[in-house]
This record gives sequence, C-alpha cells and structure tokens, in this order.
Amino acid sequence: MWKRVSMLWTLVSGDARRLWHALRHPDAPGWLKVGTALLLLYVVSPFDLIPETIPFLGVVDDLVLIPVVIRWMLDRLPEGLLADLDRA
Repeated sequence: MWKRVSMLWTLVSGDARRLWHALRHPDAPGWLKVGTALLLLYVVSPFDLIPETIPFLGVVDDLVLIPVVIRWMLDRLPEGLLADLDRA
C-alpha cells in the first residue's frame, strides 16, 4: 500500500498541494472536503475498481483515476478561491 501511495504522490504532488491549500481556505466549499475524504478513503481502502492481482492494470487504474479526480475537483473551485490559491 505504501508503494502505491508514494507513486501517487510523485504524480500529484503539485495538485495535491493546491488541494491542501484549498481545503484550509476559509471559503472552501463543503463538497470539496467530502470529495477529498472519499478520495483518501479510496486510496487507502483495500478495494479497487480493478484488483491489483491483475499485474499491470491493478496499479494503472489508481495512477490514472486519482490525478484525474484531484484535477477535476480543483477545476470546479470558485474563481475567488482559485485566485487566492494562485497567489499562495
């Protein structure tokens, strides 16, 4: 599990920092906190969309799905919050 988390971190480190700052911002929408909690639950849960027993596809789904979801959530933030994140 830790290997998967470290690989994901290298892929999403910039977006993950923006997401962290957005979560700590006072104007952060409630759906962002719920979405991030669900995403973290998916990362650490033993259940996957494609099981890791399938040699290549089991890891690829996490390496694709997690960055896409983080970027999708960041793209839906309000303009004022995005401007504050860009200044930080």
